[in-house]
Amino acid sequence: MTRSVIHTDQAPQAIGPYSQAVRCGNLVFLSGQIPLNPETMELVEGVEAQVRQVFDNLEAVCVAAGGALSNIAKLNIYLTDLGQFDVLNEIMSARFAEPYPARAAIEVSALPKGALVEMEAVLSLD
Repeated sequence: MTRSVIHTDQAPQAIGPYSQAVRCGNLVFLSGQIPLNPETMELVEGVEAQVRQVFDNLEAVCVAAGGALSNIAKLNIYLTDLGQFDVLNEIMSARFAEPYPARAAIEVSALPKGALVEMEAVLSLD
């Protein structure tokens, strides 16, 4: 199966040896996005702003792959504080419509650059 790299300047550039996303057939595997502003490569501040920025970054990669947030089949979310779960759900419910993607939300001890949230996804392009 042919693999192709997805890249957009509308999302943060990779900060390591990885691609923003890789397409294999009709699936696109999106690398983890943290709440970096793609223009400044600086973290936005506050948990709500960080969650919104991560969704914006994921959406930019989805669009570059020829899809949209609504094409996400699986979403993995990493939070440094599961006490922010309600904030996450509120913002996510505004960005997605049913049927919602499958999802995992996991508390972790730390994320790159001191981020409060990181998300990775699998996009299905039919």
